[in-house]
Amino acid sequence: MTEQEKTQTQAAPAGEDREQAEGAGAEAPADVEALRRELEAARRKADENWNEYLRARAEAENVRRRAERDVAQAQRYALERFVEALLPVRDSLELGLQAARQDHDDVAVLLDKLVEGTELTLKLLVQALEKFGVTEVAPEPGTPFDPTLHEAMATQESDKPANTILHVVQKGYRLHDRLLRPAMVIVARPRAEAGGEPPAEGGTGEPGQTGGA
Repeated sequence: MTEQEKTQTQAAPAGEDREQAEGAGAEAPADVEALRRELEAARRKADENWNEYLRARAEAENVRRRAERDVAQAQRYALERFVEALLPVRDSLELGLQAARQDHDDVAVLLDKLVEGTELTLKLLVQALEKFGVTEVAPEPGTPFDPTLHEAMATQESDKPANTILHVVQKGYRLHDRLLRPAMVIVARPRAEAGGEPPAEGGTGEPGQTGGA
């Protein structure tokens, strides 16, 4: 191989390296521009997400404040309707007292007015309580004793069936399905046989075991 051929052979790779370097240099700005565009898009997305987060947090805070305000209002005015229902009862009582304080020559007329006013007031009170689900527990005589509704104050010998109610001492009351106060009752127990020991009486509140009245 001549010197000229050797020189041409050595020069060929160098020329190829320069061409590759020039090509890489042309591609580099394009890659940088693509990365810059991706970075800008990521920043815009991050800003959008941040703004959405701020809006969501503000809305959650507004909901929390509204809930706190609603709860406070509910606690403060929870009895508003019940109080409104009781106001006529107070009005009736005040009118009755005013009538009683007036001079009356006839005591019987005064007593009649007091009875009439008391009955009217009681009726208004019962209506107000029933409006809000308060009902009486007032068993009739002869009703079987129910420990979930009644409380035996005493037992009494009777010809009536054992463990039945003879007398209601004090009415009970329920609020819807919840017992507020049991009815206080006297419960029947069998009569002691002649010459036999009377049934023992205790203080547990159970029929046949309660203390005497």
